[in-house]
Amino acid sequence: MTSVFDLAPGDRAVPVVPVVVIEDAADAVPLARALVAGGLPLIEVTLRTPAALDAVRAIADGVPEAVVGAGTVVSAAGVAEAVAAGARFLVSPGWTEGLLGAMRDAGVPFLPGVSTASEVVALLERGVEDMKFFPAEAAGGVPYLKSLAGPLPRARFCPTGGISPASAPAYLALPNVGCVGGTWMLPPDALAARDWARVESLARGAAELSSP
Repeated sequence: MTSVFDLAPGDRAVPVVPVVVIEDAADAVPLARALVAGGLPLIEVTLRTPAALDAVRAIADGVPEAVVGAGTVVSAAGVAEAVAAGARFLVSPGWTEGLLGAMRDAGVPFLPGVSTASEVVALLERGVEDMKFFPAEAAGGVPYLKSLAGPLPRARFCPTGGISPASAPAYLALPNVGCVGGTWMLPPDALAARDWARVESLARGAAELSSP
């Protein structure tokens, strides 16, 4: 199965996956277009609002150049609903055997969430090497992930949670980090004002991030 880290169109790896909370599904298409125009085609729509599944569906149907996924997936039912809506990847904040099985069976790439070495080892035992590290900053940040690279070199992470444009390059410099998840290109005041030009500008800055 293709890795989430390899889903971006073209040859250029995308350093940042925007983590989007959409309150109004009518905003989904213009928001996704702004992110894509800024160079961030992988878009994680979190299943935290009543509008989330409609937003995933709208982006999947209306913005073909985007690769839309569903985040905050916490149940088998959520997996099924997200994939039916058009999600091309899945992200969870944590995992259980049941949730992991449902994500495996869904037929799309997925990132189960981890925050401890034991959780990483448990996933590696099950043949899963791509993971979300969450909540990244609260769970130990760059030093913690750096300490995992030696004993657990097969694990590759998308750290998410508390990451900023200032801290992202240090994460991206780690050999076991494929990308980071972030929200800084989606400031609440810009979303409230539907200032898609500002979102595009912030997305462009995020897309240009690299390791120091």
